[in-house]
Amino acid sequence: MPQRRRLARAALSTTAAAACLALATPAWASSTIGLNPAHEGRTAAHFNQVCDDERFAGLPAGDDGWHFVLPGKEYGDFESLTLTFNDGTAAVTVTIPDGSDAYPDFFYSTGGRNPRQIHAYLFTPAGWTLVGGSATVSGTGTKFNVSHTCAGEAPTKSPSPSPSPSTSESPQPSESPSASESPSGSPSASESPVPSGSASPSESATVPASPSGGEDLPLTGVAVTGMALTGVALVGGGAALMVLRRRRDRITFTS
Repeated sequence: MPQRRRLARAALSTTAAAACLALATPAWASSTIGLNPAHEGRTAAHFNQVCDDERFAGLPAGDDGWHFVLPGKEYGDFESLTLTFNDGTAAVTVTIPDGSDAYPDFFYSTGGRNPRQIHAYLFTPAGWTLVGGSATVSGTGTKFNVSHTCAGEAPTKSPSPSPSPSTSESPQPSESPSASESPSGSPSASESPVPSGSASPSESATVPASPSGGEDLPLTGVAVTGMALTGVALVGGGAALMVLRRRRDRITFTS
């Protein structure tokens, strides 16, 4: 009897150990799964918005809140996540958990008798695009999902002020060639030679008498010279006649 009891106890212990081993085996195996391809290449604004999620209570203004989840029990628990984003200029890789970076992140476990760590939260600057990711889980599976988000308002970039146009000095007007200047080698119109022997207009023209009956304007040029010579001749002739007459009066005849 004692021997049978011992055999029964040994068999019961072996069965219990095998059962425990069978239950614990999934927890020991780890596998890597990828992000659901349907969730790649999207910003937080493209997902279901659940900003009243109490885990988003500490979400900074101007940040996006992300909630990642495992879809089934066979996946086990989240052990780590590696996510790649594009901030608009370059790729940024974020790891959960990682307290050394500037992006708050944490795991959240379900309650109940068998809590599971199937939720992961991450805060990023608003407007980032989720490019892809992978996760290490304690079970087996194929992909993890974005459950919901809370999209923040990305700061608008003010346009850089365009440089004000400098007041340019108005160009100095180019000196146009004077109208009186003639091309090299040709005489200018103001310096045309007067033919020799011909009287200038001031010497050949006479001024007619004023039609209103007033005094005639003095005559210039050839007419004035002729009148002056005539007057001198007349005066000289008169003087000569007077001299001759006086000489005759002084002559006395004697017999």
